[in-house]
Amino acid sequence: MKLSKTTFGILPNGQTAELFTLENDNKLKVKITNYGAIITSIEMSSKQGQVDNVVCGFEKLEDYISEQYLGGYPYFGCIIGRYGNRIANGKYSIEGKEYTGAINNGPNHLHGGLEGFDKKLWTAETFETEDEVGVKMSYTSVDGEEGYPGTIDVVCTYSLNADNELSLKYEAETDKTTIINLTNHSYFNLTGGKEDICNHSLELPATKITENVEMIPTGKIIPVEGTVFDFTTRKKLGQDINTLPDGYDLNYVLDNESGIVVYAGCLQEELSGRQLKVFTTQPGIQLYTGFWIPELLIDGEKKFGKYAGVALETQHYPDSPNHENFPTTELKPGEKYDHQTIYKFDLI
Repeated sequence: MKLSKTTFGILPNGQTAELFTLENDNKLKVKITNYGAIITSIEMSSKQGQVDNVVCGFEKLEDYISEQYLGGYPYFGCIIGRYGNRIANGKYSIEGKEYTGAINNGPNHLHGGLEGFDKKLWTAETFETEDEVGVKMSYTSVDGEEGYPGTIDVVCTYSLNADNELSLKYEAETDKTTIINLTNHSYFNLTGGKEDICNHSLELPATKITENVEMIPTGKIIPVEGTVFDFTTRKKLGQDINTLPDGYDLNYVLDNESGIVVYAGCLQEELSGRQLKVFTTQPGIQLYTGFWIPELLIDGEKKFGKYAGVALETQHYPDSPNHENFPTTELKPGEKYDHQTIYKFDLI
């Protein structure tokens, strides 16, 4: 197991962002910056022995803060908070008081607002044991930030072990009742970006989704059986994708309100032989096939674009504060937000 740290770049406010590299003896290498707690790269071998980066990301901090990238901002690899996904009209009530967040996605509040956790510089602390290497990221979100009540202390711990498991552990505590829904927004492409993700095969055990109208849940939980949203039997992402105006972008119900770690899905790419399995304590997982990923000019080369990666965002359901029948996203003083997601990388 190896762990190293380098300087990633200087932010416009003069702060220095660091880059942490976690590597195991199987040559699985994960790079994470404390700017946005972003996973910038996950390098793994194919069955042919070819090593590629299997997530969408950049090698330089400058590209994460460029006008080009932020103009069509796809949230590559970052931690989303204080509330991942959408809140209808930015409005929600806590203990009888109404709050309003920034309207930054059509008429709705998305991914924590105008400057969510994805654009913050986190405090980083590395650790090494016999079994794993990792970095603990900490951030304090003050009362009123992006309209949210309460000051919360958030910790996201990334760790890599010898079994090719990348663990993301989320913890938070608050001094005032608030809402919280943390996730990681990595986009996976198991070809290493050589092709789009339409030939990737996906299995999701979830038999239900949250019904949406214009990306906001109606409150109904509906079955996927007999629809293009059914991935209970593994199928290629591209099989039905063109029947949908913007590809897949919806929340699957994992029937997991107990907080135990459950199997949430498996992504495969046949040519490279690469496989990713997802396990989580969360009750939902958002499948987003990246229709709106912008094409970018990076060092003179066109990169990314529509379907360049697929996000598998473990989460609580979108707009949960406005649906009493959804698992709660409220966090009260004295309680601890405690969730984990594990990405396990293998060859088929």
